[in-house]
Amino acid sequence: MNTSSTIPPLAHQPAAVIFDLGRVMVYFDYHRAATGLARHSRMSAQDIQDLIDHSSLLGQLETGLLTNQQFFSAVAEATGFHENYDVFAGIFGDIFDPVNEMIEVQSRLVERGIPTYAFSNTNGIAVAHIDATYPFFKRFTDRVCSHDHKSMKPSAPIYEALERATGRRGADLLYLDDRLENIEAGAARGWQTIHVTHAPSAAQQLAHLMGV
Repeated sequence: MNTSSTIPPLAHQPAAVIFDLGRVMVYFDYHRAATGLARHSRMSAQDIQDLIDHSSLLGQLETGLLTNQQFFSAVAEATGFHENYDVFAGIFGDIFDPVNEMIEVQSRLVERGIPTYAFSNTNGIAVAHIDATYPFFKRFTDRVCSHDHKSMKPSAPIYEALERATGRRGADLLYLDDRLENIEAGAARGWQTIHVTHAPSAAQQLAHLMGV
């Protein structure tokens, strides 16, 4: 059912729209990567999943403390992965499915001349895969990603980096994210926000609010 008529208007028309990636523009599933890596490793898929979920390696990759190659070497050593980096990156990066409804709204925003920005806690392997696979990524005006800035949401430095990239602050920015703590950090800076709990519904809300 279309519920757009119940959505309150924005307090201020934003000059730019800021998109998180995971569970906003793309769904992701690290179990897919774990299953693929297990085919070339001495570890089971579940053990590799536990390594991804519970070790510090992924966090270090996403904050730029490990390079892609260093992360690969550490995971290969831990799991017995016996293929090269390119095979690893192809498996580890291929964890995404598109949120088509949100991608369509982003496309319409770009057609209207409204700047859009990616703002994500992510890593270089994931970004390379998304960039090569999904045309929407190239439509962003700019990208502010944690591994490039050595800071992760909800820490202040990466929000400051986003404001520098956009040249905007406060209510000029409309920000979508699935994690409440990240949304709250943006709202504390005066950004307008949409907390994404169901991406297709949030896409409908965004389209209504922005008139696209």
